[in-house]
Amino acid sequence: MMQTGLIHPSNPGCFYYLPVALRSLEKLVRLIDEEMHAIGGQKVDMPALCSAELWKKSGRWELMGKEMFRLLDRHNGEYCLGPTHEEAVTELFASQTTMSYKKLPLLLYQVTRKFRDEQKPKFGLLRGREFYMKDMYSFDINEEAALHTYNSVCQAYGRIFDRLHLKWVQVQADTGNIGGTLSHEFQLPADIGEDKLLVCGNCGFSANIETLEPGQAECSQCQTGKLTESRGIEVGHTFYLGTKYSQAFKALFVNASNVPAVAEMGCFGLGVTRILAASIEVMSTEDAIRWPGLIAPYQVCVLPPKKGSKAHEATLKAEELAQSLGNSLPNLKGEVVLDDRTQMTIGKRLKDAKILGYPFVVVVGQTALDDLASFEVVCQQSGETLFLSKDGLVDLLSTVETI
Repeated sequence: MMQTGLIHPSNPGCFYYLPVALRSLEKLVRLIDEEMHAIGGQKVDMPALCSAELWKKSGRWELMGKEMFRLLDRHNGEYCLGPTHEEAVTELFASQTTMSYKKLPLLLYQVTRKFRDEQKPKFGLLRGREFYMKDMYSFDINEEAALHTYNSVCQAYGRIFDRLHLKWVQVQADTGNIGGTLSHEFQLPADIGEDKLLVCGNCGFSANIETLEPGQAECSQCQTGKLTESRGIEVGHTFYLGTKYSQAFKALFVNASNVPAVAEMGCFGLGVTRILAASIEVMSTEDAIRWPGLIAPYQVCVLPPKKGSKAHEATLKAEELAQSLGNSLPNLKGEVVLDDRTQMTIGKRLKDAKILGYPFVVVVGQTALDDLASFEVVCQQSGETLFLSKDGLVDLLSTVETI
């Protein structure tokens, strides 16, 4: 990502997101928004600067240890930069003292920068000290309703990864310092992954190795299958919290009997910048980036001929083509790039286009000047090269899904 100009290093574990990467990141956020809204999620934005009093109230101020960035203000008030927001959102809910059961479930989420003082930041965006996360928090009337919400969010996560055409697995996970009684991770299988996973070849049960007994070889779910080890990159984590936080903060609602009751909670995280980096990791080749189609920064790159070449007269055709594709196809509005570095050969620019991973590269050469004009179209995802008329090209690109 650094070699191709997507990100630039700043402090250890922190990066500049350069224009191309930011376009992809914004598309990913729009995809997440679509799926969160579809299950009733409402987007909020909570303070990154969190009072120590909140964390002491939940008992996590000391539990979080050195991974939490802590600071004092000029009045010696203690604060932290929020690594997660269970305390903050529960306090917000608790402040709504007349919340009726009729308004539940309530699903609040945000997409914000998070901060963790990693001892050894590594793997670029996969393990940093400052990163983007989507965190959602749910409030329900009872355990049954809370588990229904839990499953609903997990299914939405699955749809996100399916729409990105990523291989993924949902595994049993440890609740860690978040707490609760039920937890799952969403993992992208990858040889470089930090997490060790055990998967049953018989029933499909899967778990992070840290949740199982050391040396456990048989599946605890079907009792007959053997567990095989693989590795994965964690890109999502879900927790059923019960009343761990709502009890501490007196997060109450008025139930059907008109009596105050403690809300049941869940929390659900997606590593937004992790998904971006991990998808590139698992899809790319040694010499070229491959994007999930929906979040490719641009869908089409048009290459005019080299200045001064025999096909130079086709330059105007290339410019008109790039403009017309963006104007005539609603799905390609703002999605077409014209590589106007015509002092360079088409071969060099085509190599650059392959490295950057544009899903479609359209080469405008001598054949564009023929009576039956045709264009060379490189389809990066499939590896195919097609020769299409203008109408054929429009038909092909009109089917491209964008967000």
